[in-house]
Amino acid sequence: MPSESPSRATRDDIARYRSNLRDEVDGVALYRLLADAEKDPGLKDVYEKLAASEERHRDLWVRKLQEAGAPVPDFKPSLRVRTLGWLARRFGTHAVAPIVTSMEVDATGMYDSQPEAVAENLPAEERSHARLFRELSRGHGNAATTAGSIARLEGRHRGTSGNALRAAVLGVNDGLVSNLSLVMGVAGANPGRDVVFLAGLAGLLAGAFSMALGEWISVRSSTESFDRQLAIERDELENLPEEEQEELTLIYQAKGLPREDAAMLAGHIMRNKQSALDTLAREELGMSPDEAGNAWVAAITSFVLFVAGAAIPLFPWLFGGGAAAVAASAIAAGAALFLAGAVTTLFTGRGVLFSGGRMLVFGLAAAGLTFLIGRVIGVSTAG
Repeated sequence: MPSESPSRATRDDIARYRSNLRDEVDGVALYRLLADAEKDPGLKDVYEKLAASEERHRDLWVRKLQEAGAPVPDFKPSLRVRTLGWLARRFGTHAVAPIVTSMEVDATGMYDSQPEAVAENLPAEERSHARLFRELSRGHGNAATTAGSIARLEGRHRGTSGNALRAAVLGVNDGLVSNLSLVMGVAGANPGRDVVFLAGLAGLLAGAFSMALGEWISVRSSTESFDRQLAIERDELENLPEEEQEELTLIYQAKGLPREDAAMLAGHIMRNKQSALDTLAREELGMSPDEAGNAWVAAITSFVLFVAGAAIPLFPWLFGGGAAAVAASAIAAGAALFLAGAVTTLFTGRGVLFSGGRMLVFGLAAAGLTFLIGRVIGVSTAG
C-alpha cells in the first residue's frame, strides 16, 4: 500500500507549526515544573492536568509537521520557563502565578485564526487555562479541606507576594535611576568629589525615607480600611447569618454555578465562621486579610530596595572623583540598568537584549541630560 503523500502545507504554514510547537513545548515544561514545585495535592493535580492538555496541543503540531513532510525540531524549554520553574521551587508556585497568568492571557487569542487549532478546540482550551490561572494567581497557602480547596480556586485569598519580584525590580530601579540622575547632575557642575558624594548620599537617604514612609502610609490605610469593613461584616455574619448565606449563594450563582450547587457551597463555607468571614470579605468587599500586608515589612522592604539601587551610582565616589568617578558611576549604573531590564523579561516575554537595552538607553539618557544641565549651571555660576 503506497504511503500517504505530505499534505499541501505552505512554507508559512510550516513556520507557524514550528512556532506553535515551540510555545507548547514551553507550556508542557512550565506546568510540569509547577506540578513538581507545588506542595498542595489538589493544585498539583490541576497543574498536571494542564500539562497533559498542553501535551495534546504539542502533539497536534508535531503531527502537522510530519503530515507536511517537514522535520520536527527538538525544542527545549526556554530560559524564561526554566527560570520560572526555579523561582517556583525556591519561593512557591504562588510567587510566579501572576506571571504565568499574564502569559496565559496573552496566549488566549493565538489560535483563534488558525483552522487546524480551531478544529481541535484549542482556542477554547487556552481561554479556559487563562480563566483558571486568574483564580489560581489569587490563592496561596495550603488548603486543608476540600471546601478550602474549592474556595481557593474561587479566589478566596488574593496574595500580594506573587508580585514581589516585580516590586523588587521596580524598587531597585527607582533608586538607581533617581540617584544616578542626581549624582550626574551635581557632577556636571564639577563642584568637587565631596559635594557630589554628599549630594548623592542625601538623595539616597531622602528617597529611601520618602519611599518607606509612603509605603507605610499606604499599607496602614489599606489595613485600617479593611479592619473597619471586616468588623461590619463580622457583625452581619453574627446577627444575620441567613442573609449572609443567601448573599454568598447569589455570588456563586453569578459566577456560573447552578442554584443548588451554589447553595451547597455557601452552606459548607458558612459552617466555619472564620472561613465564612474570609470568603465574604473577599467576595463582597473584594478584599482579603492577606491583601494589605504588614506596614512595617512593606516600609523596610521599600527602604532597602531603594537604597540598593541608589547606592550603585554613588559607590565609585567613595574612592575618587572627577571624570574617572563619572565614568565608573555610569558603567556600574548601566550594568545594573541592563540587568533590571533583563529581569523584566520574566513579566513581558520580550527579548533580554531588547528589554535590557531599552532600560539602559532610557536610564543613561536621563543621566546624560541632568549632567548637561548641571554643566550649564556650573559654567554660568562660575562665570
